[in-house]
Amino acid sequence: MNNKPMHASEGILQVRNLSAGYGPLTVLHDLDFAVTAGEKVALVGLNGHGKSTLFRAISGLTDWQRGSIRLGGVEVGRVRSGGAGRMTHKIVRMGLAHMPQGDAIFPGLTVAQHLDCGAFTAQAWRQRRRRQEELLALFAPLQKLIKSPVGSLSGGERRMVSLARGLMTPAKLYLVDEPSLGLAPKISRSIVDALLSLELGAGALVIAEQNLALLSGRVDRVLGMHAGQLKGSA
Repeated sequence: MNNKPMHASEGILQVRNLSAGYGPLTVLHDLDFAVTAGEKVALVGLNGHGKSTLFRAISGLTDWQRGSIRLGGVEVGRVRSGGAGRMTHKIVRMGLAHMPQGDAIFPGLTVAQHLDCGAFTAQAWRQRRRRQEELLALFAPLQKLIKSPVGSLSGGERRMVSLARGLMTPAKLYLVDEPSLGLAPKISRSIVDALLSLELGAGALVIAEQNLALLSGRVDRVLGMHAGQLKGSA
């Protein structure tokens, strides 16, 4: 990776000429995409059109990719060698928080233990109690469940735990993939409300969703993803 420092004009994320995929399959086609500090961006499209693959490419989790991805001014993309995920832990330490689809819970662990699992970096671990308080205020239903095994919770509560765990490490860029997937409309709205009220500071938030109504008029930009290409202002 090139450790060139970020210039103020570069913003949080810059993606240039990005193509990526799995095995022989190309999913993303020459994407250009940028996110600046403080932005909340919606990435909207149907399943199978590349939203998750874009997030996985930024996180270093696709099988292959070409093009440039700069996080905080530092190159984390270009041609991959050594396999998917090889550099993901370094990208996370540079300021990425990626919350994939679904819950990925450990049923026997409590809510508190899940949150501790999310304090990935040394700094986050030292600040985990304060961060836990902030996230329990954000996802209020979890307050009374803090000592409960997550396997005993409802679907909406499990989703909150999964998201809160991903938010335990303060980041420059938060990628949240399909937070409403499989949930009832009322629960979906409450979870998206919580995410959009997240204090970003100098960071940025990108939410991938199928349900445009959950995000329209509530974010700074809406980008459409169709057949591996972006539609809208990137």
